[in-house]
Amino acid sequence: QVQLVESGGGLVQPGGSLRLSCAASGFTLRTYAMSWNRQAPGKERELVASISTSGGLINYADFVKGRFTISRDNAKNTVSLQMNSLKPEDTAVYYCNARRGADDYWGQGTQVTVSS
Repeated sequence: QVQLVESGGGLVQPGGSLRLSCAASGFTLRTYAMSWNRQAPGKERELVASISTSGGLINYADFVKGRFTISRDNAKNTVSLQMNSLKPEDTAVYYCNARRGADDYWGQGTQVTVSS
């Protein structure tokens, strides 16, 4: 069974950090482009960061540049998102995505809440 499972979300104060992880099962991540996306209440889902199969090509949304870092460990079948200097506007459900051709897999999401 193909599955992506996110973890690491939670409540953090502004300026704090969280590290999200996405673990794949039922398939091998190494041949998939991976991304983290988020959806805040009342807003559309948006791309946060993406990483190519080898990790050589990484892109970030302007609103997280310099604060977030995406990485992948193909040997462990995981992708991570290190989030620093968190702001209240980063509050959202964060989703992991794996894409290869017509294959497009999503996790169930993990809630990140930035509040004092």
